[in-house]
Amino acid sequence: MKKNLYKIIAALVVSATTLSSCDKNFQEINTDPINILSTTPDKLLAPALVNTLSAGMNRNRNFNNELMQVTVNISDGDGTVFRYEYRSTFSDYLWNAWYVQLTNFKDIYKLAGKPGRENKSYQGISLVCQSWVYSMLSDTYGDIPYFQANQGSTGVLEPAFDKQQDIYLDMFKKLEEANTLLKAGTAITPSSDPVFKGDIAKWRKFCNSLYLRLLLRVSGKSEVSAQAIAKIKEIVDTNPANYPIMATNNESATLNWTGLTGTDPFVNPYVNGVRVQDFRAPAIGSFFIDHLRDWADPRIDISTANGYANNGINRLGISQGSSGGFKGVPSGYEIGAGIVKESYFYSYDQTSSNVAIGARSLQQSPLTGILMNYAELQFILAEAALKGYINGSAENYYNTGIAASINYWVPSFPTSTSSLVFKDYIINADIDWNNTLSTDGKMEQIHIQKYYALFLVDMQQWFEYRRTGHPILPKGAGLRNGGIMPARMAYPVYVQSANPTNYQKAIAAQGADVISTQVWWQRP
Repeated sequence: MKKNLYKIIAALVVSATTLSSCDKNFQEINTDPINILSTTPDKLLAPALVNTLSAGMNRNRNFNNELMQVTVNISDGDGTVFRYEYRSTFSDYLWNAWYVQLTNFKDIYKLAGKPGRENKSYQGISLVCQSWVYSMLSDTYGDIPYFQANQGSTGVLEPAFDKQQDIYLDMFKKLEEANTLLKAGTAITPSSDPVFKGDIAKWRKFCNSLYLRLLLRVSGKSEVSAQAIAKIKEIVDTNPANYPIMATNNESATLNWTGLTGTDPFVNPYVNGVRVQDFRAPAIGSFFIDHLRDWADPRIDISTANGYANNGINRLGISQGSSGGFKGVPSGYEIGAGIVKESYFYSYDQTSSNVAIGARSLQQSPLTGILMNYAELQFILAEAALKGYINGSAENYYNTGIAASINYWVPSFPTSTSSLVFKDYIINADIDWNNTLSTDGKMEQIHIQKYYALFLVDMQQWFEYRRTGHPILPKGAGLRNGGIMPARMAYPVYVQSANPTNYQKAIAAQGADVISTQVWWQRP
């Protein structure tokens, strides 16, 4: 009996000793030395910006460009975007990609507000980026989860859909707060910011320029027009000191891709995300290339220092047709028309001995990462001046926008609208401001130039066309959807089963979940 008791006691002692040994350094041993358990704003910002921008660029290439006649992906099959029809799977990509990054941008705001770690600039940048992403989501789908979005960690697994009007009004509040936060000029880690390299003044200018983009987008809606127009005037005319905006191309919100080989963290997503044969597969649309050709535009000049002499490459990386010159494909052509591709965007591995490669192809260009550029802002101001929202000359803003748009791609082109080079260009191209036109005619002048300024900028060409009807696009005989430009993307199919109650409420409020249902700011 005693022997057994001693054995039990000994076993307990050994067990206790063993458990004590196991517990020793438990936290240290079981902590992953590579993957971090917590993070800081400076670690979240760059990946969120890159991933948001990359998703927009990919859909710009295979969706926006096809709808807006920049390219024509020649096919007689079903689901051809340029014919105004596309598969429902198109809807999933942006929804999934952008909502994930909204979680990161919201975490930046929370982390930068922690006691002892406060940083007003990271908070302001977060609010700017949230407004940027939410606006793109809402302009793509219409009513979306907003106030309850990205709250899965707190148990909100089926967020309500919010009306686009309410979303816009709250984005305006976010941008007001961001402008105030950024005004403090609190320093951030420059390497965490691939857009402005830590220049907070430029973030503030982007904030207010984005504000103008969104204000103009809803300025025609009677419910908010007075508020929107008053704020546009305040930003531009009555209180510009408190609302600085972009003043040059150097202040454009762009992420300049630095990597060309796929190993750099800031590699153009067209390098790793698009096969070379796919990149050059679509033809250039007639509408896009014919204007540039007829204007003798420096962006496609192959004969002077503005282009790349002797190798047939221009700043936009567009090939000439087999018979010489630039030849596009008319969008919306009928099935069976036997259309043949000639001009297209060169891919980076083009091996022909007389073709330049590398950064001269858009696939590797450092210039394609555009959140918002200075030229777009000038055309926003031109429209605002034309409609009497602000003081100033619509013609002057229009001219500055053209010069900035060309200069972005052709640095040797002067930004001064008084230069002889600029004056000769617009006169010879017959695009100088025509004051005898109607307001609608002047809108067409502004928006055909804005169309080129928005080249590669996510889906802004599509958004602006839906808002204004400009520029006037030719209608091919092979168009579907009644020949009417799609007004939105349908919601992802899985949302119907993952969030059925709120999905049904959304379509009851907004309209049928189809591509022809107009979003709030688009409706008369």
